[in-house]
Amino acid sequence: MAGAEETVVNRKDLNPEGSPQEAFGARLRGAREKRGLTQDELAERMGYTGRHVSAVETGRKPPTRRFAAGVDTALGTKGTGDTFERACGEIRHGVLLEGFPEYLSYEGRAVEIRVFEVGVIPGLLQTPGYVRALADAAVYRGDISDQQADEWITLLAERQAALIRPVPPALVVIMDESCIRRPVGGWEVMNEQLDRLAEVATLPHAMVLIAPYDIGERRTFNRPVNLLTLADRSVMSYVESQTDGRLEREVAAVAPLFMAYHQLQKHTLPLAASVDLIKLARKGSL
Repeated sequence: MAGAEETVVNRKDLNPEGSPQEAFGARLRGAREKRGLTQDELAERMGYTGRHVSAVETGRKPPTRRFAAGVDTALGTKGTGDTFERACGEIRHGVLLEGFPEYLSYEGRAVEIRVFEVGVIPGLLQTPGYVRALADAAVYRGDISDQQADEWITLLAERQAALIRPVPPALVVIMDESCIRRPVGGWEVMNEQLDRLAEVATLPHAMVLIAPYDIGERRTFNRPVNLLTLADRSVMSYVESQTDGRLEREVAAVAPLFMAYHQLQKHTLPLAASVDLIKLARKGSL
């Protein structure tokens, strides 16, 4: 039967870290092959050609929402916290930095998540009002469109929902004191956000810790850091700056970040003291 399925000889190696579009293609190939489907067989289920599937997998053609929704239906990922349709939205609207779409595909399956944040509450713990205030500010600055803001908010809700499982991941969040000092969206929004932090800190699988200003030079990170441990004990990191993000999966590159995280945790306030400081901020008495 004639088709577009790549042979072993002309099979193109994929680079998931090259761009969000290439990450989508690599993930599509992996999901398809895991289910034992050829490109033609998947295409038939979706109403496309095998050549079209091949072009998306190799990054020659960007996925459309219709295509991505068809993938979700065909592969059984529709309605999950990590759909191909969502990944497509991230590519099309460019809200996320390089490497983050692939990071998200692992975060929803991690058994342990460690986060450090500076200046703003980490996304995993943001309330709807808090993230809306950030999104509206980005629209006002001209950084994103109204549609991108809505995509961003929807993505964050899906990201948080993906962590609600029968056995949730261990979650350690360290925030620089600036995260709770700076009011976002006004005090009503900020008070609700601080209540949320105190609530999460009571969960048996979570720790919310504050790195106070007075640790000074002992703070080991100056930018947001995300560290994952997966069920097979493999690790990865995602480190972000204002304009780009970097995903690392090599142990030699990730291990120093885990060490720096543990060193930072030694200098944070204990859990009870961290919650007390959050509650003081809630009262507006800082």
